[in-house]
Formats: sequence, C-alpha cells, structure tokens
Amino acid sequence: MDTTWPPDLSQTSESKYIVLIQSLRAAIRTGVLERGAKLPPVRELAWDLGITPGTVARAYKMAAEEGLVETGVGRGTFVAGGLVSPAADIPLMNLPQPGHLDLRAVRVPDVGQEAQIRQILQELARTNVHGYVDYPNIETDHGARVAVAHWIGPDRAGRIAAEDVVLGLGAQNSVMMALQTVLHGTTPVILTESLAYPGVRHAARLLRAQLIGVDMDAHGVRPDRLEEVLRRHGGQVFLTSPELHSPTTLHTPAARKAEVAAVARQFELQIIEDDCHCLTRPETPAYRALCPERAWFISSLSKTVSAALRFGYAVAPKGQGAQARQVAQSSFYGMPQPIVDLVTSLLRSGAAEETRAKVETEMARKVRMAVNALGGWDVQWREDAPFLWLKMPQGWRGSTFARACESKGIRIKPADEFALPDGQAPNAVRVSLNPYIPEPELEAALSTMSALLAVPPLAVDI
Repeated sequence: MDTTWPPDLSQTSESKYIVLIQSLRAAIRTGVLERGAKLPPVRELAWDLGITPGTVARAYKMAAEEGLVETGVGRGTFVAGGLVSPAADIPLMNLPQPGHLDLRAVRVPDVGQEAQIRQILQELARTNVHGYVDYPNIETDHGARVAVAHWIGPDRAGRIAAEDVVLGLGAQNSVMMALQTVLHGTTPVILTESLAYPGVRHAARLLRAQLIGVDMDAHGVRPDRLEEVLRRHGGQVFLTSPELHSPTTLHTPAARKAEVAAVARQFELQIIEDDCHCLTRPETPAYRALCPERAWFISSLSKTVSAALRFGYAVAPKGQGAQARQVAQSSFYGMPQPIVDLVTSLLRSGAAEETRAKVETEMARKVRMAVNALGGWDVQWREDAPFLWLKMPQGWRGSTFARACESKGIRIKPADEFALPDGQAPNAVRVSLNPYIPEPELEAALSTMSALLAVPPLAVDI
C-alpha cells in the first residue's frame, strides 16, 4: 500500500473513507507519520482531498478507537504511534452492581446441572484415565471432539469428523481462533451484520482488522448488500449469527442462507457462523452444511449448560482443522484436561442434552412472562431467545431510555452498544431475561420499564 500522507484520492475508484483510513494506518505504522505529529484539522484535510468533512472525521474516529491517534478538545489530533494498545471498549462482562437488576447479560439458569457437574468431578477425581499433570494433546481430547460432533448432530453442520473439531475456551475464543486462521495481510477485512454482538468489535480490534457492516432485513443479512460490500471493500471472512441474531432475535431461513453461500463461493469468502445464543435444536442447516469447503460452525455450552466451564468449539471447513488446531495450540496449548473430561462425560451421558432441554423450557417461560409485561410496545421476541429487542416509541431514544431505566435500578443494553464503529444505531434496546433475578423482582422491573415507556422523556426525572 502507498504510505504517502495525505493520500491522493482523485484517481481511486474505491470508497474514499476506506482508502483514507488504510493510508492513515499504513503511514503511522511505517513511520511516515511520526509519533506526536499533528494531523490536519478535519475541514482542512477534507478541502485538500476534495471529500466531505464527515469522511475525514470518521477516519480520525476509527484511528482513535484503534489507538493510533489521540484527540483532545481544542488541541487537535496527534499520532500516538502504531504499536499502542487498542482503545478501551465497554467490557463484555461486568460484575453485578449493588441495588441494580442486571438485564444486560445473557445467563444460563441452574436447572440442576450444577449438582450433576459436582458429582462428575467427584467421579473424575477417582477414575480419570488421562492424568492431570502433563499437557493435553490431540489424543487426550479426541473423545471430547467425537462427543461434540455427536452433540451437534449429523444434519446441523454437515458431516463432521473428530479432526474437523477444534476445542476453545468458549465461543468468543473459538471465533478469535477461526479469525486468526482465516485472516491474512496487513489490513484484513471482516464483514458482519450491521448490528453485531460487541464481542465482534472486540475481536476485530484485537486483530487489527477493519470491520464493515452489511445491511439486514427481516430475514437477516441481504445477499445483494453483501455482494456490494465485497465489490467495494473486499473481505476475507463474513462473521454472522444467522440462527439467533443478537440483539434483534432475527432468524435467517434456509433459502436466504443459500443465497449468501452462493455469494461466498463467487468471491471466495469464508463464513464463520457463531451459534452461541441458540438454545434449541433447529432444523435450518448451518452454513457449513451448505458450503463445507468454506464455512465454520462455532458454539459453546455457555448458554445451554454452564458458562463456568468455558467450553467452546469450532467445526472447521473441510481440510482446515489441522491449521485451526495449530492456531489454538499457539494461543493456549489446549483445553484444560479436567474440563475436557468433565464435558465429555456430560455429553456422553446425556446430561448435557437433558440440561439444554430444561434451559429451553425455562427461558421460554421467562419470555412469555416478559412479553405479557411489555407486549403493548413494539417488541421482537422468540420463545427460544433469552432476550427481547424493544423498539422505542416516539419521544424516546434507546440511550436515553437505558439511562432512565438505570435511574430506577434496571440495567439494559441500548442499541448503541451493538452498532459498528462507523455504523448507525437503531432506536431500540436489548433486554436480557436474567434467570437469577427472583421472578417477582423481574416482573416488577419489566412493569417499571413499561411505565417509563408511557411517559415522554421530558417528563422523566433522570
């Protein structure tokens, strides 16, 4: 890439924003722009390049979020250096706040699995065959990989062999592992839905990758928009949650998936399907069943059995399992053997499936209760989704409503937290149904939210 700064945008046919941010990254990382150098003001650079001030402002904002530049009111924008740590983001996990009800995080209810886990741990202490001193390896986790393949089933993600399965420390870690396997070059590009789980943004930032959103409709990502983005920006991987999209609860049907898979083949794009929020046994085939040569299937037991185990898995495309396993070994050497043995027992004994079914039933009951409380408003919901997507009525903004709820001791996630760095947030919030809140308190919180929605913000003391 040309590292001259500022770049010549007069002859480019690509998105001027993309060329600008890529050139800024390259100039900083190669030393063309030295640490501490002051960048031109937004309007001045926009005039010189013949582009809108908004385009320059977006590029500066992206560079600031990546830790490449620092900005200050009245001071301007300065190069921070190409090797600084990424800017802090909203944490993916937060400790409970005293006096507040947490409706932000998705949690798995205890339907008896903790007692089962304790019992299995006691049995393993007496009977483990692998030993708990040496490093784990592909032999000691082979039984777990076979059990995972059976857990997923023969129809969900196509034919799966043990060598296709790579174990990870939860779904987020497994997504990172897949991205590290797929991405290459100095400025890799990840495509995802225009609204995405915040972990996607964290992953892209850690990998120094550009994250571009693809427009959605009622059936998920639009294939025509995916093709348009690929032609304009390129892209090595499409990271998606089509079975149960967080935060919107949208489901991508098989016909739409087939269209997206056709685009992926045309542009040699790999697809990473993150299925971590799915509680059910869906009939819609995963992308890996539709295009096993280029699609990954990733999930975990965190939403269906236990988040404490940190057990996830990636089913790699045909022929890529060994490469993904090498990435995993380079990152953390392998899953802890006691956890591998514990999960193998849960899966083989049927205890994991029994727990999953109970969790599905319990969350469906919670959803019905929540819909009864908030059903008078514009709510997207599914009985198999442990959260609701609540669209704001006229007079409210999602962020303002979240602050109003917090003033009442209720914490929810506004849509802003799911928007990409250069994207726009819809006027909505996600409400997770925390199974650890006593039901009377949860019902009272939902009633409070409904009452708030009925009052214009100007009349609310927040």
